[in-house]
Amino acid sequence: NGESFSSLPRWRQWLSILNWRPVRGIELEIEQIKQRSRQNESEAEQRMKQIESETEQLRRENARERALSVLIKQHCFPPEYSSTLPKPTEPDCEPSST
Repeated sequence: NGESFSSLPRWRQWLSILNWRPVRGIELEIEQIKQRSRQNESEAEQRMKQIESETEQLRRENARERALSVLIKQHCFPPEYSSTLPKPTEPDCEPSST
């Protein structure tokens, strides 16, 4: 519509005034806030998925480390009940003097 407001007939000017929405700026701002909110929610969901993935990876690594620790203890440190010195395999063996 190329007509200017002042060139409109009086009744059309009144209709234009009645159709004027002073809250349009507020509505646009509300829509922008909603869009930012949706974007923030999406980013939060992505971050939560990333955190869950990292947490699961850490759990697997911790389980692997615990298993390795148990193996190291079993192979490198004798259990308490066998902490006495082992008996020689040959009873008549003498310590070597070197």
